[in-house]
Amino acid sequence: MDETNTDVIQGTLDLLILKTLSLGALHGFGVARRIEQISRGVFKVNPGSLLVAFQRLEREGYLDAEWRQTENGRRAKYYTLTRTGRRQLEVEAEGWARRAGAVARLLRTEA
Repeated sequence: MDETNTDVIQGTLDLLILKTLSLGALHGFGVARRIEQISRGVFKVNPGSLLVAFQRLEREGYLDAEWRQTENGRRAKYYTLTRTGRRQLEVEAEGWARRAGAVARLLRTEA
């Protein structure tokens, strides 16, 4: 990944959303902003991709959603992690750690 590429790595958006929501309920813009902040700008989430992911994760029972008032007085859909979502976060985090370890081993390999 070059320094200008801020795309979320394919297949990791669900993991990033689940982990972000494990820290507390947030609306979509808040999730996108927190991912960008925590990754120190390495990842910027496309709002369209985020909306589709929220719908999928909610349908799969990993997220609950309710409309609330934001700190700015606007209505926004807040998402929270369900118990099933917490279990899925563990599964996805373990899978990510296994894949990251495999890539690290490959990068350390010399001829």
